[in-house]
Amino acid sequence: MDINAFLGLLTVLVLAIFVGFAVISKVPTTLHTPLMSATNAIHGVVVIGAMVAAAALYEHGAPAPWLQVAATVAVTLGAINVFGGFAVTERMLQMFKRKETP
Repeated sequence: MDINAFLGLLTVLVLAIFVGFAVISKVPTTLHTPLMSATNAIHGVVVIGAMVAAAALYEHGAPAPWLQVAATVAVTLGAINVFGGFAVTERMLQMFKRKETP
């Protein structure tokens, strides 16, 4: 990868961090948990993107070991976020169910 491509990708990463922070900091506290749980389905697309990017590494032969590790970590962390988010959503919804009287 040449330096211009690397700098372009680094610029996108830094801008995404700033935009994400700006968007999340404007969300009221009462809406934060429902908003985050609703975005877990969207994050599933990120996991698929990470898997596609990992598969693209193998197009030209086996990639460097650190790239294999980075791709595996990206897919794993994304999957943990999706499944954990659905668990939090389920727990949050349980709080609103009526208690059954014996």
